[in-house]
Amino acid sequence: MNTVAQKTLFERLGGKKGITSLVDDIVEAHMQNPVIQVRFLPYKEDPENLKKIKGHLVDFFSAGSGGNVAYLGRDMETTHRGMNINEEEYMAATDDIMNTLEKHGIDEESQKDVLAIAYSLKEQIMKQ
Repeated sequence: MNTVAQKTLFERLGGKKGITSLVDDIVEAHMQNPVIQVRFLPYKEDPENLKKIKGHLVDFFSAGSGGNVAYLGRDMETTHRGMNINEEEYMAATDDIMNTLEKHGIDEESQKDVLAIAYSLKEQIMKQ
């Protein structure tokens, strides 16, 4: 029997199917979050671009969590260049991610792993 420690984070997040569901709900949470919704609501008017961005996010989460998935999108610094994301926005997005993981019943150890990844990317995302 596999324990949490023996499974990759990718597996603990439910594989590609689980991560796709998480990304859908995280993006929706961002669209509802008054701190960052202005950055995400325009995607509702461009469903093709929204689908593309969600696909990149699924691949990014999948590859970054140990899945055998290639991420072909831009790096975090390039993606966020010119956005000048501040601390409040970064924390709002991180809170949305963590709340979504909890709502999906993701175990505490996996939540901590995702949080560590989010914080490791902070300097590449903020103030670009």
